[in-house]
Amino acid sequence: MADATKTSMLAAATAEGIPTVYDPHAVEAKWYKTWEENGYFHAEVDLEKAPFCIVIPPPNVTGQLHLGHAMDTTMQDILIRWKRMQGYNATWIPGMDHAGIATQARVEEHLRNSEGKSRYDLGREEFLKRVWEWKEEYGGRILAQLRRLGASCDWDRERFTMDEGCSRAVREVFVDLYDKGLIYQGDYIINWCPRCSTALSDIEVEHEETQGNLWHIRYPLADGSGDYVVVATTRPETMLGDTALAVHPADPRYRHLVGKTCILPLMEREIPIVADHYVDQEFGTGVVKITPAHDPNDFDVAQRHGLEAVLILDGDAKITAEGGKYQGLDRYEARNAVVRELKAQGLLDKIVEHQHAVGHCTRCDHTVEPLLSKQWFVKMQPLAEPAIRAVLEDESRFVPERFTKNYLNWMENVRDWCISRQLWWGHRVPVWYCACGETIVSKTDPTVCPQCGGTDLEQDSDVLDTWFSSALWPFSTLGWPEKTPELDHFYPTSVLVTGFDIIYFWVARMMCMGLEFMGDVPFHDILIHGLIRDAQGRKMSKSLGNGVDPIDVIEEFGADALRFSLVIGTSPGNDTRYREEKVEAYRNFANKIWNASRFALMNLTDFEPDSLNMKDMELSLADRWILSRYQSTVQEVTRWLERYDLGEAARVLYDFVWTELCDWYVEMIKPSLYGRLGDEARQASQYVLWQVLEGTLRLLHPFMPFITEEIWQHLPHTGETIMLAPWPEAGTIDTEVEANMAVVMDMVRAIRNIRSEKKVAPGRKIQVIIYAGEDSEALLQEAEGYLRVLARIGDLQFRAPQDAKPEKAVAAVAGGVEVYMPLAGLVDIDQEISRLQKELETTRQEIKRAQGKLNNQGFVSKAPREIVAKEEEKLSSLKEKETMLQIRLKELTD
Repeated sequence: MADATKTSMLAAATAEGIPTVYDPHAVEAKWYKTWEENGYFHAEVDLEKAPFCIVIPPPNVTGQLHLGHAMDTTMQDILIRWKRMQGYNATWIPGMDHAGIATQARVEEHLRNSEGKSRYDLGREEFLKRVWEWKEEYGGRILAQLRRLGASCDWDRERFTMDEGCSRAVREVFVDLYDKGLIYQGDYIINWCPRCSTALSDIEVEHEETQGNLWHIRYPLADGSGDYVVVATTRPETMLGDTALAVHPADPRYRHLVGKTCILPLMEREIPIVADHYVDQEFGTGVVKITPAHDPNDFDVAQRHGLEAVLILDGDAKITAEGGKYQGLDRYEARNAVVRELKAQGLLDKIVEHQHAVGHCTRCDHTVEPLLSKQWFVKMQPLAEPAIRAVLEDESRFVPERFTKNYLNWMENVRDWCISRQLWWGHRVPVWYCACGETIVSKTDPTVCPQCGGTDLEQDSDVLDTWFSSALWPFSTLGWPEKTPELDHFYPTSVLVTGFDIIYFWVARMMCMGLEFMGDVPFHDILIHGLIRDAQGRKMSKSLGNGVDPIDVIEEFGADALRFSLVIGTSPGNDTRYREEKVEAYRNFANKIWNASRFALMNLTDFEPDSLNMKDMELSLADRWILSRYQSTVQEVTRWLERYDLGEAARVLYDFVWTELCDWYVEMIKPSLYGRLGDEARQASQYVLWQVLEGTLRLLHPFMPFITEEIWQHLPHTGETIMLAPWPEAGTIDTEVEANMAVVMDMVRAIRNIRSEKKVAPGRKIQVIIYAGEDSEALLQEAEGYLRVLARIGDLQFRAPQDAKPEKAVAAVAGGVEVYMPLAGLVDIDQEISRLQKELETTRQEIKRAQGKLNNQGFVSKAPREIVAKEEEKLSSLKEKETMLQIRLKELTD
């Protein structure tokens, strides 16, 4: 490992001022304030550095932090802090979404509760003024909460989807797409939410399996024959708007009816019977009622056959005048009334239970109504084609790769996007209508009609889908449509971190818009994470009452503990479960780091790294081992981060810090730190401890930013903040040293296990005899001190393998040597015989498994040679262990 840079390095460690107990709240508040005030999060355009840019998935302005946000934010912060330390010009652009439906609903509710008024009482202008006031007072809480989590966003670049720049970008895109014929207005079937009183795009509708009925209704033929056709429907109330019946042209049951007419029950209207391949002969009776104004498939059939569309439901899901005597009834009231009347007239053939998918609004969970309506649409297919190619050609890459299939499947079957919403809050559609009939689509507000010169212009009352402005987020936040230095430097952005649930809502549309307006993908990598579920695996929701407020968790355990718990044990794209005990475990991890660091600082008070050079030192086995393990950790953590597997990177760090650094190395070097082995040994251990601890804190910093900054500031270091300290680079890994220490650790574990099994008091020193060959002599001599300290050995003897073994002693095989602990006064001989017999049986079972594997020609022929060799080595070791156990049993039983 190369020495850390020493320029401007502190002269010595400072143990003063570091409390005995770690207080996350004091540390977190102090360091976030310092980081933000000093501008450490901000990045100016710097052409000397490679750019790294993330745009935050903008949370709703109405939102509050939940665990999903916390995990998403933690993942982004880990990546941005890591890249910043690697020397990239890293910026993480924060911002909020205006969230049209959600925000308007929140303000309307506030108005009702506080003033007893509706938006219509105020009027559009005054209502929007109230929304902006509400946004300034209550909006943005979530961004303050992200600060509590440690998010190192470039707050100088904060954006809002309805700020001046983003609003200009929205108009620019709308007009450009309109001029290209990619935005159009038309009467089409849309998804309508009666509760939210607005149109919804297809992906804002969630279909849920619902138990319902199939009503079989008789439609009398119009020829006076008395015959009738039976139609099965899940929605009898919509029959009021039927304009035809349809059968499959190849269905022999109904071929003779094609071209005839029938009487629409209750409405007494004559309607045709048509043939269309859309009809499923196997469903119901094989005859379908065609209601063009209330079903997208029926609408398509009507277009092919020139059928009329009759709108019988209004925006409140009540029957219109077209429904005759049923006018004014709610859709479900109308259903009951229609069924009663059909029964009374003898036209209800039967009712059959039927399970089917019913669309629900993702915002309010009310049943969505398909309605024929005049709306604005984006033609998606021409935009989707380059977005499909970009992913197929790896210009943008999904991590994990399996989500590519989801994306491509949706894009290849994409439907036109309904972008108009019947709301007041949002980007108003930039279209004006003149009394002369002229339609004006403009980037700026027109004052005069270009056709007639009139000034009486009325703007379209609808607003654009919230996702329309969000689709422009990667380039609108960087200044587009202006050609800004930021846009040139940071676009395309580096990685998007988001949940799989908005691949269609957001990711796909950003791809389309980025390629259309920037000529390049909006991001190179798309890192997909799963959902956070409760301990039972259920989705967190208000209805279940199983939601968790991350701020409460931070208050109890600290931000670092929450962050670490949210990433460790996770893998890209997979759901994870939240358990409070997991957060508690990583609070304990933070305490472990703190206590080990306090110990180090108290033993580094006279340490001055500037006056030392590791090349001149004679390092112990423990020093060389921890340096090598540190290098391996640097290599592994970096490799996992490069693969976006943050969970594995966290695991590697946890194992290294908790087990190797704290439990082993710190314990092994205590004699040298205490000066028992001389000044040179003490200085060497001080130097290695400082270097490994300082480097490990830098590795941990992206995951646990607060505690690492606090400790790092007390260590000798270079620079103002660990945030800007260089990311460690892996040096030489000494495999021989690691193998030697593995032998020592195996011996210590074996002796500790014997002590534990025999219930030897922790403070009692024991006698141990180790039988090893000459090839282990040098290692055992170097390891003697570690064995005595770590295994609490008083009398330690080394003997040759052929020497006589002690009678009545507990034995173990570890690291290729035999370890004996005389039992005099320590153990029950009969119990030891029983233990050895159990261990022998276990060993024989393992031998049988290994032999079975090696006798399997499929395994031997297909597995890599090194895997087979490893299995052969394992079998040999097990047989050697079996022999030693048999000998030991014989010694105790003879």
